[in-house]
Amino acid sequence: MNGSDALLKKLKENGTDTVFGYPGGVLLPLYESIYDCDINHILVRHEQSAAHAADAYARVSGKVGVCIATSGPGATNLVTGIATANIDSSSVIALTGQVGTPIIGTDAFQEVDTIGITMPITKASFQPRTSDKLPETIDEAYHIAHTGRKGVVVIDIPKDVLENPVTTKDMKRKYKLPGYNPTTKGNKRQIKRAIKTIQESKKPIILAGGGVILADASRELIEFARNANIPVATTLMGKGAINEHDPLSLGLLGMHGLESTNIAVTNSDCLIAIGCRFSDRTTGKVSEFAPNATKIHIDIDPAEIGKNVPIDLPIVGDAKTILRELNEEIQIPNQNGWTTKVVEANQNYKPKMTFNTPILKPQECIKEIMQAITPETIVTTDVGQNQMWMAHYYKTQNPRTFISSGGLGTMGFGLPAAIGAQVAKPDENVLAIVGDGGFQMVSQELATIEEYDLPIVTVILNNRYLGMVYQWQVLYYNNKISQTKMTPKPDFAKLADAYGINGVHVEKTGELQETIQNALKSREATVIDVKIDSDELLPMVPPGEKITKIVGEYKTEDE
Repeated sequence: MNGSDALLKKLKENGTDTVFGYPGGVLLPLYESIYDCDINHILVRHEQSAAHAADAYARVSGKVGVCIATSGPGATNLVTGIATANIDSSSVIALTGQVGTPIIGTDAFQEVDTIGITMPITKASFQPRTSDKLPETIDEAYHIAHTGRKGVVVIDIPKDVLENPVTTKDMKRKYKLPGYNPTTKGNKRQIKRAIKTIQESKKPIILAGGGVILADASRELIEFARNANIPVATTLMGKGAINEHDPLSLGLLGMHGLESTNIAVTNSDCLIAIGCRFSDRTTGKVSEFAPNATKIHIDIDPAEIGKNVPIDLPIVGDAKTILRELNEEIQIPNQNGWTTKVVEANQNYKPKMTFNTPILKPQECIKEIMQAITPETIVTTDVGQNQMWMAHYYKTQNPRTFISSGGLGTMGFGLPAAIGAQVAKPDENVLAIVGDGGFQMVSQELATIEEYDLPIVTVILNNRYLGMVYQWQVLYYNNKISQTKMTPKPDFAKLADAYGINGVHVEKTGELQETIQNALKSREATVIDVKIDSDELLPMVPPGEKITKIVGEYKTEDE
């Protein structure tokens, strides 16, 4: 058994049956072994797409996603996807090839310092220098990627390590990580203090982040919200932590959040944040973020607590474990009318919705998307206006069904993420919502979709602009539209046809719903090019302002 055989054996032992990759010279020993292996290999058309697909695979399945790229440009092409997955706490292992150990450091052909490049954007990086070290490294990588705060682990493997025989007899799973011991159980005293604070509060709000979903704690979150009678706001990454049709769900908070949600959080006197980073897109002006609230922060990563927002009561640990303890201890639900008032304000909230216009509005598109799919449909988004139209108006009902790039905001994420999601859940419907800008960064992945017969439906909200940047230019840069107007070419339906995929144009109200339903029913890959109004702008909080100062919404009554 050589290093390549041992690597694949370890991938399977750790539960991996699918990898996303792109071969290259130093990886030839590995791909020789893959040829004789029953691991499913998805050949993407660009390495960045391999990382995005592995990322979405991990988020949808709850398992570890694996991507592979060769040395040099292959490894550097993974970097954007690695950074995207890591900041969003996605369990991914990135396997990169490296030149042989005798010539590392000589600027050999296709050599880069992959460890040096990726160390700042990963949870851990390894470069095993012997074949015998490789099996143990793989086990450690899985353990690190999938425990504590989840993240990306890079294993940079020299070619000779892949080629040389593995002489060790001991192939059992083992970890030698004495300095790595994530806290999962919350401090009992802090939990009791939290219960007391919550039960003495008059205006509590829960803020659920992506950590709730990653911890598979949605059921416990909903139980806690109902037991304590507390409404729930969510971050972008937290969409799906609670069914957004649930009366206690307030929806999205922050820069592109709902005005009623932003007002409720601002007026709260106790904010229970679970598994969130308090990013600038969530908080707005930090000094005016929930200014009168006692802030309780539950997070498995102690480095996040107090990093962006001062915290009154920290609890370090796993969200699922701590929510279970809170559910056991909570006794008195909030009964002073606050929750009723907040829920009614949220239900009476009338966001700007324009329908039945000559040029399709994005709000109409979101409405028709929701009417066309089921709660189990997995939706991936790209980044920009398309993403925030979905985040603001689309009602997510189940965890792990809304997949988007949060922290890094990576254009080109949506389509390869749909590939990873479809591979993770082959029997589910997968819908990719993208803009015309981001789609053109990765449109070559239509070849991957066609080759592997993936029935992904891609909806392009085509406004002929780099929409989000265009919006900022209109609102904050004196309407100087610099380099954000896109040519109306190519014809995306024809492009899809060139790849052997169904291509459809939609321009009228009512057509999108029917087109999506027909595409999903056919279980054939389809690209739907939807021409939307390029002048429609998103509701948003101006950068650096408090989150109640929202532009582009009908006003709701403040307290």
